[in-house]
Amino acid sequence: MSGNLKEIGSPVTLKRALRFRDLVLFGIILVQPTAPMPVFGVVYNVSHTHAVTAILFALFAMLLTAFSYGRMARTYPKGGSAFTYVGQELHPGLGYITGWCMAMDYILNPLICTIWSSKAALNFAPQIPYIVWVLFFALLFTGLNLRGVETSARINAAVAAGLGVVILFFFAAALRYILHLHEADAIFYLNPFYNRSTFSAPAVFHGTSIAVLTYIGFDGISTLTDEAHDPERSVPHAIVATCLITGVLALIEVYLGQLVWPRGLAFPDLDTAFVAVARRAGGPMLFVLVNGALLIATIGSGMASQMGAARLLFSMGEDGALPRGFFGRLEPKRRIPQNNVLLIGAIVLVGALTLSYELGTELLNYGALIAFMGVNIASAVLGWRAGRAKQWLPIVLSALGFFVCLFLWIHLGHLARIAGTVWATVGIALWIMRRRQIKLATEHIA
Repeated sequence: MSGNLKEIGSPVTLKRALRFRDLVLFGIILVQPTAPMPVFGVVYNVSHTHAVTAILFALFAMLLTAFSYGRMARTYPKGGSAFTYVGQELHPGLGYITGWCMAMDYILNPLICTIWSSKAALNFAPQIPYIVWVLFFALLFTGLNLRGVETSARINAAVAAGLGVVILFFFAAALRYILHLHEADAIFYLNPFYNRSTFSAPAVFHGTSIAVLTYIGFDGISTLTDEAHDPERSVPHAIVATCLITGVLALIEVYLGQLVWPRGLAFPDLDTAFVAVARRAGGPMLFVLVNGALLIATIGSGMASQMGAARLLFSMGEDGALPRGFFGRLEPKRRIPQNNVLLIGAIVLVGALTLSYELGTELLNYGALIAFMGVNIASAVLGWRAGRAKQWLPIVLSALGFFVCLFLWIHLGHLARIAGTVWATVGIALWIMRRRQIKLATEHIA
């Protein structure tokens, strides 16, 4: 009887149910092992056929940022990611704005996943209207996350295994196709990295700012710190491992894809360019496999990113940056932020019916790069306070990560920067209003 009373009176907390393997699988599915495939055509076009170089440059930037995330996760073993790190190390106001911009990133991820999943599903069942597919996937993501984090981890493991098999099929088909090309020479194999006739530094940097989408999501691991075993070690290691694994897979996929597709030949559609590459390399069967794999990967990413967004909002609500009564509340039975999951599900449903995939990805990168810059600055300041001269290497790496992310942010599309700035401005206005409300409430009590 007393045990039951103690359990009833205890505060509801998140369960520490995730190990290193679960965190890495969560990160890989959130990022997607096939991440460069949906955006391949856009990066290829914008970078003037230098998609591999853009992916490589983006990997360099993300590894620097992953290093900063690992340092901050070890120092602040608490869920919340960039919001917590910047707020604790720099200023609560800066932490709020960082979290607000990152919330846009997290919310837009399941949104664009819903859009792409719906379009991929149309390839299999074109007789079903697009709006029906949007409704189906928005409800699917929301329903699975309402079941709890353990269910999501098991699904992640199955998805990762299936995607690995399909990627191997593509590698085998692409290699067989390339080896049968009679005109292949040394220059042919180097063209994906550098093509003198089409190379343009501004174009490559613009492509790199878009290629960042390939890696976005690795930071979502830090939002599960409250549910991880030995978070001081497992979370930092999982962040770096996820980023590196994603980069290696992305480079191989894009490199083989460029070798398969004839230079100068236009893609039937930029958004589904890699599916066309798969058809050329392996015929209709590989076309079906890759289209199905991208659909499965996008479903996994949308589900995982919605969970990450819900937990980010929970952390902001718990800290008082957002109304605690709604955002900082956990459902007692499954111990999940149910209100946040439902809210994001509604946003995804409306957004998927009103926004384009291209604009969604640009805005997603805007929020992510703002958050990455904030974490890099916080990591550099942490090193300065901890030991200055003794911490010179972490300080330099973190500062370099900040400037690289700033450089990429500048090279985002004009419309994305305008829309993203509007979102940030709204966040600042809400922050000021909430501070004023708290101040008035305090004065009234006094």
